[in-house]
Amino acid sequence: MLTIGSHVSFNSKEQLLGSLNEALSYDANTFMFYTGAPQNTIRSKISDEITFKALEVMKEKGIDYSKVIVHAPYIINLANNKEDDKYDFSIRFLTEEVKRCEQLGIKYLVLHPGSHVGLGVEVGIDNIINALNIILKDTSVVILLETMAGKGSEVGSNFYELKKIIDGVNNKNNIGVCMDTCHLNDSGYDVSKFDEVLDEFDKVIGLSYVKCIHINDSKNPFDSHKDRHENIGFGNLGFDTIIDIIYNPRLGDIPRILETPWVEKMPPYKYEIEMIRKKEFDPSLKEKVINQ
Repeated sequence: MLTIGSHVSFNSKEQLLGSLNEALSYDANTFMFYTGAPQNTIRSKISDEITFKALEVMKEKGIDYSKVIVHAPYIINLANNKEDDKYDFSIRFLTEEVKRCEQLGIKYLVLHPGSHVGLGVEVGIDNIINALNIILKDTSVVILLETMAGKGSEVGSNFYELKKIIDGVNNKNNIGVCMDTCHLNDSGYDVSKFDEVLDEFDKVIGLSYVKCIHINDSKNPFDSHKDRHENIGFGNLGFDTIIDIIYNPRLGDIPRILETPWVEKMPPYKYEIEMIRKKEFDPSLKEKVINQ
């Protein structure tokens, strides 16, 4: 069975139940969310009562909770230790996010590895490893390093950098990878030959480390080192390439998560998921989203 969903909201009032209901409105069978705003540190207290209600509904709907994903906030940067207080903040804040995942019963937490901001890739990688070994010292949560587009001084835009981070993490059971189709394209991996990309990943890191894939088209040409997502079939990857990626059997039943842009402040996910399940591109998708 195809495990597919999208990014959904998580608010202080409805929390996990609200996230689930939004996902169900898109006919999704998984979803991804931030436990609070990705740009700030404001976090509401997790309600176990609401979490348990959401788990009951998921059981009724046949949703595998182990495939629901949390995304770490953007304000965390484990690669930069130019200022001790900011580096320590990133470690503390991500540690708190891990604890929130534990309370929610979430297994996987996706993380942008970070930007070295002039320190150099090797120093950035060492900083990430040091931080992860502190954060992952005593937890069941698995942090998934996201493949990055290579924008600015981002670390993790190629498989060798991710391998160095994984090699340095003490507990390999707590580390994995989340592929992103837009980022792969923008960083110079030809996803139109996705089996070759998987071959390289398997050779460098090992396919068993891939636990999630973000499904996005790209506004950017190949190897542009930018990061601008596009709706499925409307970008440079194209619908057929994305369908081939989604249905590649080597990815198994890992969650496929849409992070495509909203269309005039309206979510497109219901219609994109419908297209993906039918394997038929709908050129009128954006008009349908606007008129829904």
